[in-house]
Order: sequence, then C-alpha cells, then structure tokens
Amino acid sequence: MKNQSILNIEVSRKRLLVRADLNVPMNDGKITDDTRIARFCHGMLKLLQKGAKLIIVTHMGRPKGINKPALSTKILTNSLEKYLKKEIVFSDNCIENDTIEISKNLQDHQILLCENLRFYSEEEENDLNFAKQLSQLGDYFVNDAFSCSHRAHASTEGITKFIPSFSGPMLNEEISALKIALENPQEPSLAIIGGAKVSSKISVLKNLACKLDGIIIGGGMANTFLFAKGAPMGKSMYESNYIDTVSEIENLAKKNNCNLYLPIDVVVAEEFKENATHYTIPFNQCPKESMILDVGRNSIELFKRVIEKSKTILWNGPLGAFEIKPFNNATKVLANFTATMTKNKKCISVAGGGDTLSALNSANASDDFTYVSSAGGAFLEWLEGKDLPGIKALRVK
Repeated sequence: MKNQSILNIEVSRKRLLVRADLNVPMNDGKITDDTRIARFCHGMLKLLQKGAKLIIVTHMGRPKGINKPALSTKILTNSLEKYLKKEIVFSDNCIENDTIEISKNLQDHQILLCENLRFYSEEEENDLNFAKQLSQLGDYFVNDAFSCSHRAHASTEGITKFIPSFSGPMLNEEISALKIALENPQEPSLAIIGGAKVSSKISVLKNLACKLDGIIIGGGMANTFLFAKGAPMGKSMYESNYIDTVSEIENLAKKNNCNLYLPIDVVVAEEFKENATHYTIPFNQCPKESMILDVGRNSIELFKRVIEKSKTILWNGPLGAFEIKPFNNATKVLANFTATMTKNKKCISVAGGGDTLSALNSANASDDFTYVSSAGGAFLEWLEGKDLPGIKALRVK
C-alpha cells in the first residue's frame, strides 16, 4: 500500500493543513540555522503555484503543554516570508474559533501560521478531540514532517481519522531516498554506522546486517566490538555488558553474507580535549591511561577501499569524537571521500540521524551527498525497519 501524494491532487482553492517540522535551532531568541525552513518552503512553493491556501502547524522545543513565549512559532514568520515570498498571517492558537474563521477566509495563495502545537498537552497525548478540532482548519491534511512521523501525535496520526490525508513534497522526498538506500539499493551496498553506543543501535545493526552487503562500524560502538575480540580499552568508552549482543550481530551478518569492517588501528590520547597529545596504535594495544578517540590512518585507507567499491552508501553517526580536533579526522576524510564519489556519480549516498548532519556539515561534505536527512529519531526507526505511525496513517486502505 502506498501513500497518496498531495502533488497528485487538485489543490486549487483548497485549504491545505500542513504539518511541518520547523523546530529550528535557536540562540538568544534568534534562529541560528534556517535550513529546515528553506527545504520545507521549496516544496510548499509548488502547492502555492497551484492555487492552494496553506495553514502551517508545527512545534518548537518541548513546552510540555505550557504556553512559553520563548517557544512561540511567531519567530518563524520572517523566514517563511523570505522563502515563500508572501506575507504570513499568524494566529496565536491552533484550534480556537477565530483561527478556524481565519483559515476559512484565506484567499488563494495565502498562508496562515499557527501557534506551537505543543502548547497543548493534547497534541502529544494524541487526543482525538483535539485532532478533530485541528482538522477544521483545512480541507486536506498534508504530512510534510517525516522527522515527527515516528510519534503517534494528534497532528501526525490522530488527525488522519477526520480529514482526507496526503503526504507532502519533503516527506515524499525523504521516503524515496530511504527506499533507494535500504529497500532497493544498488549493489554492493554499504552502511557506515558510528556513534557512542552499541546499545542505542542494536536494532539498526541487526536490520542492516540482513539487508546490506557490508557495514563499517566506528565511533564508541566500535570499541565494544573490539573489546569483544579481547582488545584492551584503557579509559575508552565501551559497553562491557554487550558482548553477547556483538556476537548476535556478527552471527547475523555472517548468516546474511554481510561483511563487518572494524578499525585495525586507532587514535588514542590521555585527555579528552582539543589538540590533546595523541598517537596511532594497533586496535589491540590501548594503554591503561589512554582512550580511543578516532579511527587510525590504516583503518581510513581500509574503509576507503570498501567505500570505493560500493554503489549505495548509507551513513549514520560519526566515526570518532568529531566535536574536537584532531579526532574528527576519520569522519572528515571519509565524508569527503564519499561526497566526491557521489559527485562523480560513482555511488548513491544517503545520510541522517542524530549527530550525522552536524558531522557532515563540519566536514563541508553534506551538499554533495545524494540526500541528507534532518530527521533524528524517525531516521533511526526507519533504519530499524519499524513502521512509523505518521506514515502508516497516510496509506491508502
């Protein structure tokens, strides 16, 4: 069963109630990065050009049902006007009669932005009465927030019970990219999985081991795999109680002909700070007073050879302590190597989840990837093979 795309529907003179994710980073009351807004608006322009009226709902932060002025969506108005090139009408609520009246009186091509959904506790509770009230704002509901679709909230799942519901341009783009990388990848297919803990990505690793040809494992989770092989860890981050889990993942990979690639050398230091004294050693020689903070030069070359042979690359998580130099080296080098391969049309590359976007941005590599998702939890749950409630609710029965 497939989702119905709003792009295939006649929307002229229709009110489109659009669930966006415009939860942008803020500092001192100012938006510090409006990339998410720009991407959202790119898709909305197509609908405006067809004569649609837009009613935009989103959340910001975690107000937990309390009206917090610092988290008002009103701050989004200027950025939305910049990218949509139209004046935005703002309402300080989502479900009151005055807002419903404003939505009904919108002219073709006009846009209404509503106040923070999470000022209402009923939103996260998936309260059906709240969802029904929300549905009165539009003729059609459009989910364009993949990053929120792993939660069964009133504005993602509940609302679909009361109004014809469709997938939006950005959500379509996200799902299409993930299907290319995970469900129908060009082979050989490869995942690059980093991050701190095996425990946070058990389901991801198990699912990928059944679907792809290879997995490069880096970051703190690689330490746990190396520890399971008997390597000393010194003061490194690792999870000693997940040895059995490592064995399960390794057996699953072997059963499904998926090669696991681990570091063969590592960069260690005695302090976790920028430009700390560091050196490279074999993976099984970490001194007691040191900690593993990145992948070594020989490992980088090994991983390059694996990447070079791959046609589809799925990236989630940094390979080292990318926040501080020089322990961002492996992530930076391999991200740029993958980006160059993509740019030269030698592979398809899809990345997303958690710190991945920050890591690729810091390496100046994200623009050349085939697709980079801004979703966190939803991206991970998709990698785990889970059915996301907000996506499932859109399917044609």
